Amino acid sequence: MEEYNDGIDVLVADASHEKYVDTILTTITEAAKVRGSGIASRTHEYLATKMKERKAIIALKGEEFAGFCYIESWENKHYVANSGLIVVPKFRGHHLATRIKKAAFTLSRLRWPNAKIFGLTSSGPVMRINTMLGYVPVPFSELTQDDEYWKGCGTPDHPCCVNYDVLQRTGRKYCVCTGMLYDPAQHPDDPLPMQLPDDVVKMAKEAASKNLR
Repeated sequence: MEEYNDGIDVLVADASHEKYVDTILTTITEAAKVRGSGIASRTHEYLATKMKERKAIIALKGEEFAGFCYIESWENKHYVANSGLIVVPKFRGHHLATRIKKAAFTLSRLRWPNAKIFGLTSSGPVMRINTMLGYVPVPFSELTQDDEYWKGCGTPDHPCCVNYDVLQRTGRKYCVCTGMLYDPAQHPDDPLPMQLPDDVVKMAKEAASKNLR
């Protein structure tokens, strides 16, 4: 991992971090209210499973929660999303969003080397980070069409995002968020943006070799 002198560790989460899940969910809900747009609604069990599967990034200052992001794969691992990026307001100004995104992006490329990495965001800073990593804006038709992914935005009976009606009215063609995509086929020589611990790299490469979801 990159070295910063702020006492904040950015880690690949594991089962020991489940104790932070309720705090993460509260932080995500509060951020969505402030932002006035949606973040995909997830349950305690969903995020806990992501941690156990080593498909999440968590930032901690000592024992205090500072930030989070999780990883999902879709359409038989052809698409991967780095989702739910959140930074606790008191820890802003430490480049944490960039550090968390770099870690999630690196883990995604190691574990699913041929997958297209994508995201939906209405955040200007996240768009800038994505652009730095090599993402480009694309129409929603170039993102995963897996209905389960889009249920994160909501359903007619349970709209998770305040803007879900826009997505529904347009037939899932566009919304307030911008779709962004990184296609590894277009970046064959790109270096990984962050060095992860050796045990994490080994785990990710073993999962890739076994074609694990």
